[in-house]
Amino acid sequence: MEDKNIMSYKPIFPLLISMALPPMISMLIQSLYNIIDSIFVAKIGEEAITAISLIYPLQNLSLAISCGIGIAMNALIARYLGSKNNEKASYIATQGLAMSLLHSLLFVIIGLFFIRPFVELFTSHPLISQYGLEYGTIVITFTFGSFIHIAIEKIFQATGNMIIPMIMQVIGAIVNVILDPIFIFGYFGFPSLGVSGAAIATIIGQFVSCFVSIIFFKKYNHNIHISFQNFHIDFQVFKNLYSIAIPSGVMMCLPSILVSILNAILSTISQTSVAFFGIYYKLQTFIYMPANGIIQGMRPILSYNYGAKEKLRMDQTLKTALLCISTLFLCGTLYFLCFPQSLLSLFEANQNMIDIGIIGLRILSLSFIFSSFAILMSGVFESLGLGKYSLLISILRQFIIIIPLSLLLLPIFGLNSVWLTFPIAEFIASLIALYFYLKVYKRIIV
Repeated sequence: MEDKNIMSYKPIFPLLISMALPPMISMLIQSLYNIIDSIFVAKIGEEAITAISLIYPLQNLSLAISCGIGIAMNALIARYLGSKNNEKASYIATQGLAMSLLHSLLFVIIGLFFIRPFVELFTSHPLISQYGLEYGTIVITFTFGSFIHIAIEKIFQATGNMIIPMIMQVIGAIVNVILDPIFIFGYFGFPSLGVSGAAIATIIGQFVSCFVSIIFFKKYNHNIHISFQNFHIDFQVFKNLYSIAIPSGVMMCLPSILVSILNAILSTISQTSVAFFGIYYKLQTFIYMPANGIIQGMRPILSYNYGAKEKLRMDQTLKTALLCISTLFLCGTLYFLCFPQSLLSLFEANQNMIDIGIIGLRILSLSFIFSSFAILMSGVFESLGLGKYSLLISILRQFIIIIPLSLLLLPIFGLNSVWLTFPIAEFIASLIALYFYLKVYKRIIV
């Protein structure tokens, strides 16, 4: 077996766990430092946490585009490795890295010229606008380090190496957590920079991950060879990458669109409801990002065995991943149901936010368990190069159902009806995902 890839013979459960555990850990740490970031910022005041909540959609947009390209690279590289075509896999990696760099320029433009008008769409409060401008200009303009890091991370994952991406992520997260209080509150002789300090700590953490990823790629990568000698854009490869990246990226962009629209709706009720919704979105990453780690571990296994025409291993991988994700989401639902006040107290929540948030977190937590199958299927379709199905599921989950229902129910039943639209949307999307999967299974896999 010396020439065989472990994805072709290792038992599925230990294989999935070995590949999913590192990204799960890195995602948990990523979620943790996002939450810690908000905890520190919340100490500045409710205006600061509201401002960061308003900038979150743009941060998520950056992550969505970089991860969308990375997911496309991952799927195609793993597929060519499965068919023993390492040269083509390396060529895809080179083109994908170039694509990431080109797209990162978009956020330099957004960060320099569009932060102020974006923030002013949602608030006229002068302090919130000031905080949003300070934070957003920094974290959006300098996001290109994250683009490079994520592209290299996905290349490693496509080869079955999940440990190094975890290390890269963890190092950046730790740097961010350490620098947050230093820059925000001015410890060890540094000036107190407030929300700007939080933004600077975030960017430094991302660039540390970027530099570490480049060093690790040069030292530990043995399967993929990046070369820009005589480089030119291969539009056919870009088209193939876009066929997966656009649905995946749009799928990840949808939370940004959803949050922006709901922020606009919630701002008509109160600033506190906007701040709570921002806190919920930070907290829910602690559940969804580890699930994404499982998807990351599953994706190259499915792509590899799809390329190798190993149907039985694909079936086993899907069942095992569903069990893992469902267990994780059940635990998340139970925790949000039982301990909502302890979660809110982390963010200096006042009594008004606690009154809104206890009921809100309990209702919203139901969406975790209902979303298990839909989220799994999105990863499965991406692995098979069927991004259109992932896109349709995500649009259902995070756009078509939630926004119209919120607009319809809010005037009649009040704020809690907005939170109820989330579990309703997840349940409907899971049913549609099951229909798509049965259709794909008969037509493509069998």
